[in-house]
Amino acid sequence: MSRAPTPKEKCMADIKSVLTDAEDLLTQAANASGERASELSAKALALLEQARVKASDVQVVVVEKSKQAARATDDYVHGHPWQAAGVGIGLGVLVGLLLHRK
Repeated sequence: MSRAPTPKEKCMADIKSVLTDAEDLLTQAANASGERASELSAKALALLEQARVKASDVQVVVVEKSKQAARATDDYVHGHPWQAAGVGIGLGVLVGLLLHRK
């Protein structure tokens, strides 16, 4: 059973689709002439603007999620300093061992 896409995944898929459509329109515009070329170019530019807006929306969501994760991490470290230090030391040892193997 497949899971439903997250809002971020859906938005990224929408952006890819809009960019593909804009690319197709620009290709058609390059092969057309006169008013038809201008019309296709205008549609492509509108699609690119739509993709820019969607990408900006994704950026806002990602930044907010990152801030939430940073706050949660900060709260955890302040509430559990010894556990956090232990995890940090453990990761440091693990990375050191992995680097030493090479």
